Amino acid sequence: MKPLARITLWSVAIVAVALGATAITGLVLAERKAQRKVDIQPGPVAFHNDAQTLERGRYLYESRGCMECHGADGRGRVVINDPGGLYVRATNITSGNPDIARYTDRDWVLAIRHGVAPSGRPLLIMPSEDYHQLSDPDLAAIVAHVRSLQPLPGGPAEIQLPTVVRMMYGFGFMQDAAAKIDHTRPPAPPMRPEPTAAYGAYVANACIGCHGATLGGGKIPGAPPDWPAAADLRPGAVMLRYSTPERFIAMMRTGMRPDGTPVSQVMPFESLSRMSDTDLTALYLHLKTLPVVQASR
Repeated sequence: MKPLARITLWSVAIVAVALGATAITGLVLAERKAQRKVDIQPGPVAFHNDAQTLERGRYLYESRGCMECHGADGRGRVVINDPGGLYVRATNITSGNPDIARYTDRDWVLAIRHGVAPSGRPLLIMPSEDYHQLSDPDLAAIVAHVRSLQPLPGGPAEIQLPTVVRMMYGFGFMQDAAAKIDHTRPPAPPMRPEPTAAYGAYVANACIGCHGATLGGGKIPGAPPDWPAAADLRPGAVMLRYSTPERFIAMMRTGMRPDGTPVSQVMPFESLSRMSDTDLTALYLHLKTLPVVQASR
């Protein structure tokens, strides 16, 4: 064998070994992260099941994205079924799931607010960063509604992650909600729904999982590769299209821009369209108060 060919073969072999070692390392790290224990002592939350609480809980469940994954009946849905191998079916959160039937008040707080299972391990797909700042009354209302759902057959979440996604998770390019959240930050105080920017900031917490903490948008972490980037919601970007709250509300109700073109169907319009005019107006007013950026997306 000629020296050049020998060197080429050795180079290919070394690269292959290095790639294999990197993949194995990433998968090992991913498994360790997924099995780690997150030590959190959540504060107490007062739970009620009166009619007003149940109605508020139903509204929040349907309008804040819970229904998008778990379904109106709580049975759980297939959220992602990508040809690349990414598959996610959400947990059945009715009491027909034996694991959920055993949930205590503390377990619900850990799962919703902190992205942590009763065992202390992180919930890989649960977007708790969107719900971490729920006020105690609103968190309790959602739990009251979920507990009122009819028991249905079904079990835990089904999650299949492609090797490359697991590697990215292992090396820290993707994080679960428990790693993103500042668990020492207290929840928002109880707020009265009203069409103000201050209340809109509270509503906007439901948007950060996709649009980011600053609502500046960008590629959605862990999403299938063909999903579009989340829009930049700050003034100067897509919000230039919405000169009035009415235009913004119409888009959130219909999924259509003012010019008649559709917004990406990645947006959870089944839930967003159920937001009240008060909440949508407040959200609009909050978005208009964000720092102005040069239009980019």
